[in-house]
Amino acid sequence: MKIHGKKTTTFLLIFSQFLGTSLWFVGNISIPQLPIPEAKDLATVSDALAAVQFGFILGTLVYAFLLIADRFSPSRVFMISALLAAVCNLGLLLPHPDFNIILSFRFLTGFFLAGIYPVGMKIAADYYEKGLGKTLGYLIGALVLGTAFPHFLNSLGLQFDYVKITWITSFLAILGGFLVGFLIPDGPFRKKQQVFKWNAFALLFKNTDFRKAAYGYFGHMWELYAFWAFLPVFIHFYNRQHSTDLNVALWSFLCIAVGAVSCAWGGHLSLKWGSKKVAGVSLKLSGLCCLISPIAVLLSPFFFLSLMLLWGAAVIADSPQFSRMVAASATPETRGSALTLVNCIGFGISVVSIQVLGHLPESFSTQYSYLILALGPLFGLWKMGGFGSKNGLN
Repeated sequence: MKIHGKKTTTFLLIFSQFLGTSLWFVGNISIPQLPIPEAKDLATVSDALAAVQFGFILGTLVYAFLLIADRFSPSRVFMISALLAAVCNLGLLLPHPDFNIILSFRFLTGFFLAGIYPVGMKIAADYYEKGLGKTLGYLIGALVLGTAFPHFLNSLGLQFDYVKITWITSFLAILGGFLVGFLIPDGPFRKKQQVFKWNAFALLFKNTDFRKAAYGYFGHMWELYAFWAFLPVFIHFYNRQHSTDLNVALWSFLCIAVGAVSCAWGGHLSLKWGSKKVAGVSLKLSGLCCLISPIAVLLSPFFFLSLMLLWGAAVIADSPQFSRMVAASATPETRGSALTLVNCIGFGISVVSIQVLGHLPESFSTQYSYLILALGPLFGLWKMGGFGSKNGLN
């Protein structure tokens, strides 16, 4: 049975994306409880999350290079990828696990997540010739909540049995895959890519508007994940400087989760302003927050937290709009691969910026660490200028 109607399809797609991507951060809760010596090492969770990230990067590269979401039904690609990711997630439950094997399964989980997140955006693009920015705002907003959720659980001091949480998240991913695979038909604006093209990447980057949208997204990604990753460190530093006791986990959750609201709001604004203007305003605000971050730690708790909430809203609100700009600048036959490719490069850039912040010299105070992230918004604003001027895109 296939459902019909944009609203029902959009709701199911958003819900299924949330279910599928719940696998991304399950290691944050499960891995510290595993019966392995490495579970006591603080770097274990970081290594496992890095494995997921690298798996996602390779997965998006393979999916894009082979034009998988354009040559085959994206709904079926989503379903099969969700099933495979769920099975790999169950690698956490292997008897007598070895940490290297665990890392391999986390890597494979990330690899198949490449068939969920960007392919979900491709499905949305196949349904919306107009108003895609609004839909992607809700879609990515749901993913932001998933990203923030582990911080919320930590703020409550809750403990979950890793066996149960692993089974539950795998079940949820399978459910999400089935909902898309069996209930959501391919969209009316989908055009199938008939043949594999070795030069598909080169053809995409010859498109001026695609390049501008992609470069804007890359600048955004330089800042986004590094900001999220070091947010608890920055709030903890504020506590030490002012002898305050702000709940680091709770405020980390709130400063990330507020991005779900800004993504949805930005989606609505894009209907009036256009995606380019919403993305540009968001980049300017987040870039300004980067530049004044050293001053932020000198403010009172009220103004410090207000600024961090503003930053958390601005840093992600441009993401769905850049995705919409990428989709609009690609041909229908390459739209899925275009979205997947920019995800691949963007996440690769985010790994670099996280490593840069993580390996700053000890003499470089945490107060100034976020300054380097301003390079991303500055680059994005510079490169996205003139997007759509020749083709009427916005």
